Amino acid sequence: MTDAPMALVCAHIRATGITASYARRPATSPGRLVGARIAAFLLAMLLAVLAPPLLADAPSRNVLVIYANGRLLPANFQADGGLRETIRTSSARPVSIFDEFLDAPNFGGDAYAEIIANYLREKYASRPPDVVVAAGSEALSFLLQQRSTLFPGVPLVHLAIPLPLLRSMHLPRDVVGVPVEYDFSLTVEQALRWHPQARRLVLITGASPWDREWEARLRREATRFSGRVTVEFLAGLPTDAVRRRLQELAGDAVVFTPGYFVDGDGHHGTPRQSVEAIAAAAAVPVYGPFSSFIGSGVVGGYLHTFKDMGRQAGGIVNALLAGSAPASLQLPALMPNSLQVDWRQLRRWGINADAVPDDAVIDFRQPSLLERYRAETIAAIVALLLQAGLIASLLFERRRRRRAEAAVHLQRHELAHASRLAIAGELTGAIAHEINQPLAAILSNADAADLMLESGGDRSNELRQILTDIRRDDLRASAIIQRLRALLSRHQAERQAFELNAVLDDVASLLRGEARRRQLRIAFKHAMKPVMVAGDRIQIEQVLINLILNAMDAVVGIADDRRTTVVVAVEQIADGMVVVSVRDRGPGIAVEHLPKIFDSFFSTKRDGMGLGLSIARTIVDAHAGRIVAENAAGGGARFQVELPTARLPLLTAAPA
Repeated sequence: MTDAPMALVCAHIRATGITASYARRPATSPGRLVGARIAAFLLAMLLAVLAPPLLADAPSRNVLVIYANGRLLPANFQADGGLRETIRTSSARPVSIFDEFLDAPNFGGDAYAEIIANYLREKYASRPPDVVVAAGSEALSFLLQQRSTLFPGVPLVHLAIPLPLLRSMHLPRDVVGVPVEYDFSLTVEQALRWHPQARRLVLITGASPWDREWEARLRREATRFSGRVTVEFLAGLPTDAVRRRLQELAGDAVVFTPGYFVDGDGHHGTPRQSVEAIAAAAAVPVYGPFSSFIGSGVVGGYLHTFKDMGRQAGGIVNALLAGSAPASLQLPALMPNSLQVDWRQLRRWGINADAVPDDAVIDFRQPSLLERYRAETIAAIVALLLQAGLIASLLFERRRRRRAEAAVHLQRHELAHASRLAIAGELTGAIAHEINQPLAAILSNADAADLMLESGGDRSNELRQILTDIRRDDLRASAIIQRLRALLSRHQAERQAFELNAVLDDVASLLRGEARRRQLRIAFKHAMKPVMVAGDRIQIEQVLINLILNAMDAVVGIADDRRTTVVVAVEQIADGMVVVSVRDRGPGIAVEHLPKIFDSFFSTKRDGMGLGLSIARTIVDAHAGRIVAENAAGGGARFQVELPTARLPLLTAAPA
């Protein structure tokens, strides 16, 4: 149920005096009171049903809009949109809008005006307008001439009428509206500011009386620019001739045109159609004075929008329909204009966006990514910044970690070198004994040779044999020193391929004297064929020496028949790995110590530092290998070292 029917119901109830009758009765029986209320309710429902038909028959207010030009003129579309969105209509006060078109300048004259007046008089005799809107100069002139016989006493609202024309007329007090004043010079000034290289101003008009009026005005205003640019008129020419002339223009020209209805060949059209043809043919920027030109190819200009004119006229119509007297309306002196431009044309002609005034209306501007997706763009930027910060922090952490790893690597290298020095210190006695043996033999052979020389005689064969023994013992001592020097040297870790049996020979040479000193035996079992291992030879020797020395320590105090350390060179070769094991026949490793045997600073020896096995595991891990400790069946401990084999004689890789 709408508000209007309910209002009608309430009015009827008040008119029947039902409410008043209740107030006048001082006492009413309950049964009678209930019956009265039921009757009132039924009456209200009846009126609610009957109200819509009654309201449908209520007369509507009529507004007649007479346009000077044809139905398809773009300016008429814009003005009509402004009118219809502004004029208020409702079920309580319905308003009907009717449109008529004089189709100027295609038709005109007194006879035509009389025909149109008779047509309008007969057509709207049954539905006379309450307000008439004259859209355009010809429409206003027509209505002022025919008003006394056509719509006498009906208020008249004018729309889009130039101020000079209104000043020449003596308008009655009930003819109201807001005039416009087209400022062609303001648009030309703006064009010359945006194109300072321009030396010619080309003005284009048509051949109809309407077009001649625009031409006359342009000729008056063109005198303002005669000292700055050369003014050239293309007036009343055929459209093809205009196109050819525009195609010949160089980049030092600017075009201004109000468009035209009729060209020099008598072809009719709308000003927008002529402007579209002009802009398509011109090799220079084109400007115009009407808002209906925006989107046709012109850059723009200082314009009055026809939609705003329609809105202004619609507001006046609302006031008149509400009962306001035309003379009492407080109206603006002029319709405001504003700079309106086509963003695409600004870019086409290289006009800097910063040169466009802040209050300009810019059409067809594509919003930037930030404008179109502001929230999403800000979120993406924040995410990128956070991601960049995270990446930077990760890179910093990676760099710090690499520095830390390099420092740890250096410390491990120094610690491994210190461990080798400790091993050398532990083997000092045995090594000295090993070196003293060849040196003593050399000395004995030298003494024997000296005695032979003093005794005289030809003993050259014996002397030659002595020299051979001296050379052999010298090489033996030199080899021991070279092995010791290699073990003690401070060198950068190298990953190369070396032969495993040769490493075992070097280890045996260095530990042979220590084994004799400790009165125990070391059994080395070489591989049946050469086995190439990838890694640092000196570090692998250090691992094996450390394991064998630990095995020697494990059999201290054991019966002589068990004082044997066995080194098995190759137990298995599978999946590119070779296993070297060191076994002793000592008491083995306590079960609770096995998980911690390779931990730093853990030792089962009374005077041990707990670094030997930790360094050994670090070296083996750096070689992509594995070291395992376990108790062997039959007693004793066994350490297994798995190392990657090498197929090439020389490999290069990162330092171990």
